Amino acid sequence: MARLGIADGEGNPRVLPVTYAVHGNTIVTAIDHKRKSVPAERLARVRWLKARPRAALTVDHYEDDWSHLRWVQAIGPVSIIADAPEALGALAERYAQYREQPPAGPFLFLEPDRLLWWRA
Repeated sequence: MARLGIADGEGNPRVLPVTYAVHGNTIVTAIDHKRKSVPAERLARVRWLKARPRAALTVDHYEDDWSHLRWVQAIGPVSIIADAPEALGALAERYAQYREQPPAGPFLFLEPDRLLWWRA
């Protein structure tokens, strides 16, 4: 499970579940085809990232046996790219759903300038 932490239009923290893939030194995610009430480029997360282009992506692993808990967090600037075949390829490799119905984007590229992690 991955969650994208961003600041909303008023600077308040927001955390959104996302799909992701690692592509080189970048983490990519996409606006996919799940039902949306506005076009992708007008979604709140896209507007918020255009205003404040930094984010934190947290990936965690949970088990009932707490000695196996762990997480990693990547923090850095985010670029919004309309068409990104390399991101689509990385995401499709990771998620069968994206091979069947590729996301139209836009794609979010997080270039970490800080990594944090913890494990039990």
